[in-house]
Amino acid sequence: MPRRLPGSLPGQIAVLVAIALFVAQAINFTMLLRERQQVRFAEIIAPSVTRVVDAAERLTSGRFQRDRRTRVQLEPRNPIDPSARHRSDVETAIRQGLSDAGLSAGAIITRIDDVSPDDPRLKNLSAARKQRIVRRGGELHIAVEMPGRGWLVLHAPWPRTERGLIFQLLLQTLILYIVVLVPVLWAGHRIARPLNGLAQAARHFRPGEPAEPVEEAGPSDVRAVIAAFNALSLRVNAMIDEKDKMLGAIGHDLRTPLAALRVRIESVEDDEDRAKMADTIDEMNRTLDDILSLARLGRPSEPATDVDMAALIDAVVDDFQDLGANVAFEEAARLTMHLRPSLMRRAVRNLIENAVKYGGGAQVRLVPEARAVRIEVADRGPGIAPDQIALVFDPFTRLETSRNRETGGIGLGLALARAIVREAGGEITLANRDRGGLTATITLPR
Repeated sequence: MPRRLPGSLPGQIAVLVAIALFVAQAINFTMLLRERQQVRFAEIIAPSVTRVVDAAERLTSGRFQRDRRTRVQLEPRNPIDPSARHRSDVETAIRQGLSDAGLSAGAIITRIDDVSPDDPRLKNLSAARKQRIVRRGGELHIAVEMPGRGWLVLHAPWPRTERGLIFQLLLQTLILYIVVLVPVLWAGHRIARPLNGLAQAARHFRPGEPAEPVEEAGPSDVRAVIAAFNALSLRVNAMIDEKDKMLGAIGHDLRTPLAALRVRIESVEDDEDRAKMADTIDEMNRTLDDILSLARLGRPSEPATDVDMAALIDAVVDDFQDLGANVAFEEAARLTMHLRPSLMRRAVRNLIENAVKYGGGAQVRLVPEARAVRIEVADRGPGIAPDQIALVFDPFTRLETSRNRETGGIGLGLALARAIVREAGGEITLANRDRGGLTATITLPR
């Protein structure tokens, strides 16, 4: 369903108030119109019915005298077009009045015409009466058939009160809109302005980065929300500072005994046992680095710089090739991106490392697009079941559970890579290849 209301708070308040005012004015117009109709019935219709009934009684009793100065005239034929639009309420009132007087009548025809200043019937009238008739706007014509005697005809002024009422309503509505909507828009803007500032601060809030507190403004409720946000941001940054101190202490306390162990294994005489111990210590160091990197990712110490993505990927691939891994990189043109190079290098390395472990090798491509850059790492391994793809990004999750040295690790590689890419504003996706294997794709906005 399309949204019909404006998106801003002042706009929605103004529209709702305008609708409420319109509905109130419509109800007011209906009540006024009904009141005017009742007044018109008392002033115009009732006297006209009385005159027609009186003339019919005089005509029936033989006392009716033809006089052009009287309101009711006797005509031999009906002067009103029968096909014209009738006023059924007036006709019903006349028939009811005749019936109450014990008189019978044939057809009763009524019609209302507009009166213009050029009407020839107004030529012989005084200027004041002519103006009064024109100002009323209409004329009621009544023709009552008296069987065997002719037609009683009456012409009476008919005020067009609806026109003045509509103009009055429009003017009143305009005044109400000015008087009511202007303060409402001002109040809505006074509420929305600090809320917009709060939303802007929330969108740009980065945990661990110092930020200026949002100015507390607006009504008391809005100021309370802004104050709560400022306090919350301070608590979040304090917790991150405490976490960083704790991680630094953990890293120092763990690396010191690992370094001591590395020195002590040199006294082991068996070369094979010494090599296995050294590999174990190296893997513990790598695991510790992954855990600390993932935990500290929210506050990277490395600043973002302009980086040649092709050169960065080529350097990572060269490291794997120096170790004898089956990794190839399709040559790509220079492509500059603004990001944190060490972190992005770590993310690419983790993807290639997964491809080498589980697929025996990796094919790496850099694909520039109009609005994004894709880094594709493809392998020829067994792939991943579709229902398991989302799970491999969770920390400490491994689909291969043996944890041996060949496929070992604790399941932080993809989790760390995704966290790095998302921190750069991108995303990582995994997809099985048609002819076997898996493709991991990093998509970064340009």
